[in-house]
Amino acid sequence: MKIIKRLFIALLILIVVFAGIILFMGYSMYQKAITNSSIDSKVSMLQADENYISIDNIPNDFRNAIVAVEDHRFYEHSGIDIITTTRSLLENLKEKEIVAGGSTISQQTGRLLYFTQEKRFTRKVAELFVAFDLERMYSKDKILELYCNMIYYGNGYYGIYEASEGYFGKEPKDLTLAECSLLAGLPNAPSAYSPTKNPTLAKKRQSIVLRQMVKYNYISEEQKQEIENSDLNFKEKDI
Repeated sequence: MKIIKRLFIALLILIVVFAGIILFMGYSMYQKAITNSSIDSKVSMLQADENYISIDNIPNDFRNAIVAVEDHRFYEHSGIDIITTTRSLLENLKEKEIVAGGSTISQQTGRLLYFTQEKRFTRKVAELFVAFDLERMYSKDKILELYCNMIYYGNGYYGIYEASEGYFGKEPKDLTLAECSLLAGLPNAPSAYSPTKNPTLAKKRQSIVLRQMVKYNYISEEQKQEIENSDLNFKEKDI
């Protein structure tokens, strides 16, 4: 019994030491990133892009779709979703690598501003510190605006403006609910869900988005069924 107790204590110590090392390395990565380029300067550079659009020109249906499928507690948390993060952390520790995401929209925005998609524990910690800064510096709507303007939608389209013009030949403010729900599903796996390459998968992903929108009371079951029973219409054009 004493041996088991000692082993358990030793294991706890190892976990604490490991967590401490990861936290220190992640914080160092964060400090280096913001020292090289402040968050304000990063945001200013992004907003200077000719295709950047404000939250007022992003349809409510698209905003609701993104929040429903990516981070349904977005307007409630302070940068980190404890429930989702804990579940993902346990799964990642079990597999000894990052196999589950769990990142909030704020965390994803931090990653897009500074870091690569490389799956490392230290990068996850670093993006978390950036997320806390974003939550402190900007409103929720502003963070969502930044996110919508940065994420990749496949086919070389970055940001909601390029995706809307590229796939549907229209400005984001003119998107329908069906079009919004389609686009909101693409960032999860842009290459796989691109409607120009895999329309069947794109339609399936759209259904997932619609189910989430029903679940969180953004649309009705009738609206969901109507869109699911309609054809997937898009037209790719050069922008």
